[in-house]
Amino acid sequence: MVIKSVDKIPKRKKKCIYPFKVETSSNTVLRKATVASCFLIVTELLEPMGKNKIPSTNALRALRSAKVEFEIHRYPYEEGGGTARSAQELGVDEYNVVKTLVMECDANKPLIILMHGDHEVSTKTLARHLGVKSIQPCKPEIALKHSGYLVGGTSPFGTKKKMPIYVEHSILELATIYINCGQRGLLVSLAPSVLLSLLKASPVRVARS
Repeated sequence: MVIKSVDKIPKRKKKCIYPFKVETSSNTVLRKATVASCFLIVTELLEPMGKNKIPSTNALRALRSAKVEFEIHRYPYEEGGGTARSAQELGVDEYNVVKTLVMECDANKPLIILMHGDHEVSTKTLARHLGVKSIQPCKPEIALKHSGYLVGGTSPFGTKKKMPIYVEHSILELATIYINCGQRGLLVSLAPSVLLSLLKASPVRVARS
């Protein structure tokens, strides 16, 4: 439970109706409480979101706005489970699950690289391709600042900051890909051509097993 104090308390002789907000990972419930003097807003964590209730993330809004055809997939998120966990839960090849990695060059300029779940990025090869000295993954707090998403729920769609996006060329040869859509435990399946048409991603060859 998190309690936030209110800066100013209104002074009234009569009893007043003050709203207080109950926020959860799934919803926000607004209730009214009759009190003589109110100085707290109480935030409680209730039960997690049901499997059938889908959140509205920036990534989903971006896809819907662009009228992209996609299918939503939920799975129980596991800290550190990565694409191996999501592939297992969805019953698909990890090669078809695309991970979204936020990185930065030596000049601290951010970029996104999309890679097969069971492959790693050769940062040296990527750096040579981009003509920079080095490329390294962003720290989680920096990645959040750039993308607006928590690590484990990072999506290339609807990012907070517009960044150049690169995609491993072989991803574009797949019939369907599974990619995060802005929340941990939330993937969408869609045609890889969307990465080109909507994200303007540049194909690269930087994968290593």
